[in-house]
Amino acid sequence: MSSPVTTPQQLNEDRSLDSTLRPRSFEEYMGQQKIKENLKILMEAAKKRKEPIEHVLLYGSAGLGKTTLGHIIAKEMNCNIKVTSGPAIEKVGDLASILTNLQDGDVLFIDESHRINKTIEETLYPAMEDFLLDIIIGKGPSARTLRLELPRFTLIAATTRIGLLSSPLRSRFGATYRLDFYEQPDIEKIISRSAQILKTDIEPTAVQMVAQRARFTPRVANRLLKRTRDYAQVRADGLINKKLAQEALKMLEIDEMGLELADRHILETMIKKFNGGPVGLQALAAATNEEQDTIEEIYEPFLLRLGFLARTPKGRQATKLAYDHLGLKYVQREQDKLF
Repeated sequence: MSSPVTTPQQLNEDRSLDSTLRPRSFEEYMGQQKIKENLKILMEAAKKRKEPIEHVLLYGSAGLGKTTLGHIIAKEMNCNIKVTSGPAIEKVGDLASILTNLQDGDVLFIDESHRINKTIEETLYPAMEDFLLDIIIGKGPSARTLRLELPRFTLIAATTRIGLLSSPLRSRFGATYRLDFYEQPDIEKIISRSAQILKTDIEPTAVQMVAQRARFTPRVANRLLKRTRDYAQVRADGLINKKLAQEALKMLEIDEMGLELADRHILETMIKKFNGGPVGLQALAAATNEEQDTIEEIYEPFLLRLGFLARTPKGRQATKLAYDHLGLKYVQREQDKLF
């Protein structure tokens, strides 16, 4: 029901855009300062020992730069990177093929690592700890185990749902980092850098306006810049000023806080159909005609970040800030006093 413009998930149109705009070094990578500092120390120490870095787990909402960090780590360590995803590794043979084709020091980046099945996970344990791969050949009483030595590689896993990773898998990562939403100044720097790469003229006031609606997420910021650039090329001379940016964002139905139609629909449904909540995720998904995973992974993190939504033991609840933003009358109830 909604435009995918502000979804933090990667769309087909983003693939070439992400490749063009992706930072190539820590200097170009804006934001996440503490994570960058910790990674630099981790890598510098590994270089001095002439070893690959320890396995790294990156988690946080979609579009925050987990894949980009994986590529930067590989480049800084002067090694190759092999990129795959949890759902793409269907059988142990798939994992064996990937691991045996790695070289010493290579980085294996697994996106959506929470979707790795349990059989694959169990094969990963000895590979991560001892760089050994156990393969069972045959079936029944005649089955035997073949043990292969693997190159000393680094696994970098990325996930948006760290709670779905099993405890044994999480414990095998030497370093775990949580990527948070970006601050406004960092988003503005990202937009300005991307505009230069795209050879797009944009005024500082327009940069600020686009950044305010980018949901604190670099991928969304770059996508909004691209859509605003298209509007400027069709409706004007290509220069993006504040007025033009405002017109483009209004056409996309993105308000001043970065909410799109689906965000507002979710909040309005909670308020008008469920008296503001609390409401269970299943009931909310049915009432809004959205998938539960879509609400939980795409819309909810941003609404929580804004303070428009609260999670309680009884379910999701719209806060006074949500009522105020939608221009609806708020009547405080006893259970609302927590917010």
